[in-house]
Amino acid sequence: MPGSSVEPTEVFARLNTLIHGRPEAQAVYQTVVAAAVELVDGCDHASMMLVDRAGRFYSAAATDDVALAVDDLELAVDDGPCVDAIVEESFQHDPNLVDGSQWPELARRVVAETTVRGLIGYRILLDGEKVGALNLFSDTADAFTTTSVDQAAVLASFASVAVMTVRAQNDSANLERALGTSREIGKAVGLLMAAHKVDDDEAFELLRKTSQDLNIKLATLAEEVVQGQRVQYVANKHPQP
Repeated sequence: MPGSSVEPTEVFARLNTLIHGRPEAQAVYQTVVAAAVELVDGCDHASMMLVDRAGRFYSAAATDDVALAVDDLELAVDDGPCVDAIVEESFQHDPNLVDGSQWPELARRVVAETTVRGLIGYRILLDGEKVGALNLFSDTADAFTTTSVDQAAVLASFASVAVMTVRAQNDSANLERALGTSREIGKAVGLLMAAHKVDDDEAFELLRKTSQDLNIKLATLAEEVVQGQRVQYVANKHPQP
């Protein structure tokens, strides 16, 4: 049975074990949604919905096609606990879609098109910014109890930490790549200055013009110059007056 009356402190301990050594974004997100089914009472399916830089919602991870289908329905009707959790409140709960719902159109379609009968949506925050929602689904009406709500709240907090960790890793990787590119360009400029007796502005302009003429990235050309492949070529391509 999904869910197992796990205390909130146990949720954190088990999740730390689950994601240890898995730094890739997809692996982290997938681990969080899989943990929801294992650790939250009444949860049969789960997904994580995030917001991209353009403000569009998308499913970043899901336990199965049912979870994806409910996400798609929420986005199609632009209404529901998961969407509302992102744009309005931190927590949305509809334990019984059959017995009335504050999202009637969504409830009608979910009941007609999926096995899901109860929903929980928790907002994921990053430095106060609303970046997504953790969505939990039950195939049994009223299976989500107050205990489920408490367990899900802890899990949502962990999801926020997971998103923060992934984004910090991505930022670090991007920064490292940018610094590496800058170093290669700096080396190429230095080589051109020494080889052709020009100043740094002239050397960089030689590099830039050749990059445009050859239709290759500046960083790629810089690497070739550093490797000794195009030092003379660059100067010959754009001789100084």
